[in-house]
Amino acid sequence: MPQFIVNTQVQSNGDHEVHNKTTGCSYMPAAANQKDLGIHTSCHGAVTEAKRTYNQSNGCYHCCNACHTQ
Repeated sequence: MPQFIVNTQVQSNGDHEVHNKTTGCSYMPAAANQKDLGIHTSCHGAVTEAKRTYNQSNGCYHCCNACHTQ
């Protein structure tokens, strides 16, 4: 199962993007700006976990497209 992280740095639209750490992503934030979300069967569970800390969380368009909403 894939491991996910959330970017602790807010994006210009207010989102904190969730990334798939297992597959990698060219838009992955620097290690210092990553909060581990653990292992999930899909990005949906990872986004739910991210929203516990950052209410406005969203999947990355490139590596978590199924959870990308903006």
